[in-house]
Amino acid sequence: MNKTMVGVGAALGLLAVILGAMGSHALRDQLQPASLESFQTGVQYQMYHAFFLLFLGLNEKLPWRTRKIAFGLAVAGVGCFSGSIYALSTSSLTGLDFKPIAWVTPLGGLFLIAAWAGLLVGTYSKYSGASRA
Repeated sequence: MNKTMVGVGAALGLLAVILGAMGSHALRDQLQPASLESFQTGVQYQMYHAFFLLFLGLNEKLPWRTRKIAFGLAVAGVGCFSGSIYALSTSSLTGLDFKPIAWVTPLGGLFLIAAWAGLLVGTYSKYSGASRA
């Protein structure tokens, strides 16, 4: 088990539950429906990738390099994707204009895609020692 990966996964999961509850209760009457839906999308993707990180941290059959690369890409992806969505969707509450960082959202999405692709490639790499069955 890799404690860093499991710990970061658990922290992201915990934060996703807190932010999801905040979105469902505290922000429900504060945000426009489209903004609230975007906020919840950020929460969902954060939670999906919290599980992804738990999987990486607990699965010692995968090559270390594969897990390390996928971990870095997933953390960067959640930070960019979900983080920018949280900022953009709550800008009406904060009074801050986050539109200049809107390009970070698709970049985060690319990091998340790359994390999954890295896991896929690493799983079937000739260096993985994984079964080809």
